[in-house]
Amino acid sequence: MPQTADSLSAETLLRGRRNAPTGGWRKMLYKATGGAIHPGESPAELRRRELVARASTPVAGGHHRVAVMSLKGGVGKTTTTVGLGATLASLRGDRVIAVDANPDRGTLSDKVRLETAATVRDLLNERDQIQRYADVRAFTSQATSRLEVLASDRDPAVSEAFSADDYRAVAEVLEHFYSICLTDCGTGLLHSAMAGVLSLANQLVLVSSPSVDGARSASATLDWLEAHDHGDLVRNGVVVLSMVRARSKSTVDLDRLQAHFESRCRGVVRIPYDDHLEEGAEVELDLLSPECQDAYLQLAAVVGDGFAWP
Repeated sequence: MPQTADSLSAETLLRGRRNAPTGGWRKMLYKATGGAIHPGESPAELRRRELVARASTPVAGGHHRVAVMSLKGGVGKTTTTVGLGATLASLRGDRVIAVDANPDRGTLSDKVRLETAATVRDLLNERDQIQRYADVRAFTSQATSRLEVLASDRDPAVSEAFSADDYRAVAEVLEHFYSICLTDCGTGLLHSAMAGVLSLANQLVLVSSPSVDGARSASATLDWLEAHDHGDLVRNGVVVLSMVRARSKSTVDLDRLQAHFESRCRGVVRIPYDDHLEEGAEVELDLLSPECQDAYLQLAAVVGDGFAWP
């Protein structure tokens, strides 16, 4: 393998700087010998380290917008937004925010403990007064993961009036204070704010259930995006297959379903069913099953790969 400057890392050059094993017989042997015997990290630990590094990719250009969407309701779109955002926020040192752009009383704010009654409309109305991070922070709620959430209006009539220009104005404010902005979109492609979301998005995460109608709806969404000059979002997009039911007896061929979307998009990630997510309440990463935590880490890594693009 050719040697480059990247080969000269602290881990390879500095003795005693190797990471200690975190589990299994490797950890037991390392502790029993006082560190004299270092069996190295397990394949699982090395894999996790690589995923974390990808999720922590610096954001080119300083700000990156991710649109999380689905044409079909009830497939875990909002949960995916929070799970992805919380994972990114917990691993990175910069700021991550999720914005609820759902015109039908979005539920994003139900996934965190609210610290304010302020909404995206309040921020929009007072945007000229926002000069510092402390100012914008008055409009958001922060989860234990450090993910911040900007809630939508509770009144559907007011939410429906949230236009593409309104979204662009909010996005312009947020880009000065956050490195990553996740937008929890409504389920329709033609609602008022969607044109603004798509025009500014750097990356797309499309959420689908692993069912025939859900997958066809998701694929039709990709068709629509390609037909409306958003082919770049499709090609660089990530599809999430969200298992919203426990112990499903479905005979859908998930491998074939995944292969279909992999032929159209940059990546596909399966998110397993989780009892904690099923509660529909505040999302805490520590309460997720190990399998679900790992799936969100995979999603964060795939999305993180896109942060390097300007």
